[in-house]
Amino acid sequence: MKKILLVEDDTSLRENVAELLELSGFEVCTASNGLIAVDMAKKEVPDLVLCDIMMPELDGYGVLEELSSHESTRQIPFIFVSAKTEKQDVRRGMNLGADDYLTKPFEEEELLSAIECRLEKAKQMNTVLQEHPKQAKEDEIRSLNELKNFFDDHGELLSYKKDETIYNKGDHSNMVYLILKGVVKSCSLDEEGKELITSIYSADDFLGFTSLTDHLPYQEYTIAMEDVELAGISKEKVKGILEDNRSVTLELMDVITGNLTDIKKQLLQMAYSSVRKKTAQTLLLFSKAINRDKDGALKIARSDLAGVAGIATESLIRTLSDFKNEGLIAIENRTISVIDREALARVN
Repeated sequence: MKKILLVEDDTSLRENVAELLELSGFEVCTASNGLIAVDMAKKEVPDLVLCDIMMPELDGYGVLEELSSHESTRQIPFIFVSAKTEKQDVRRGMNLGADDYLTKPFEEEELLSAIECRLEKAKQMNTVLQEHPKQAKEDEIRSLNELKNFFDDHGELLSYKKDETIYNKGDHSNMVYLILKGVVKSCSLDEEGKELITSIYSADDFLGFTSLTDHLPYQEYTIAMEDVELAGISKEKVKGILEDNRSVTLELMDVITGNLTDIKKQLLQMAYSSVRKKTAQTLLLFSKAINRDKDGALKIARSDLAGVAGIATESLIRTLSDFKNEGLIAIENRTISVIDREALARVN
């Protein structure tokens, strides 16, 4: 039975999460502040630490720094759980060595999935340590988060204004990018020259992945939907990192596989769903990409929404009006706010 150290100063939340984890088959030990957590981690040596950030005595950043400085606890997977969602807060946690970052409130499935993923990655890393101890010790980039930090610290910084093209179909794919700020759309043209948006990417997403072994050109073109900042690394450099770090490669494969699954769902939606369902799912897609599923206004061109949904702009506008009258969304000037996310998800 895997042991989890839960660090949370909110008594009610701590008890609820502990009960959920126990019902899911984990052994749970809890701490109400950072100082208690550090002592407990050294004594119990848990398989994973789930830690809040804002706490008395010692905050979550301090807990991670303390555990990272001791041989017996530095390899324990560490997940931050916090209401702090600003990019600089997330990046600070990742720079300190955290393995993941969940924002409150979170769904039960999201929490359990993150825990299982980190435990599996830790198992894979232990295998690498046993089979190639020298290599595993010397390699600096050992996780997807560390790869993103490498892009952030060493990548070529590029800026694009809204509606500016980042790369065109047929351009040489010499670079891989990490989006530091903004939202990017990936597009193709159909036989009639109509633009179809195939993917939406936002901050902390990779952009521009093509074959790392063949010099294939980009198969789509990408445009900044708002002011965008990128960090670019050459494909050859990325290839070298992945060849030397199996655990990073496995994590990246999971991300790419998830992206392909999302694209397949979108294509099926465009082919077979009703106009109402296409519009609802497109709103949820943009909300996830731009607001990370949090409340907030979406300032998006109606043509972009229609391009993702695969419907005429006029049909989309009529459906948005219906959703507004039904209380599912609010529209003010050119911005859209999702009011009832669950109801939108149930639209047929």
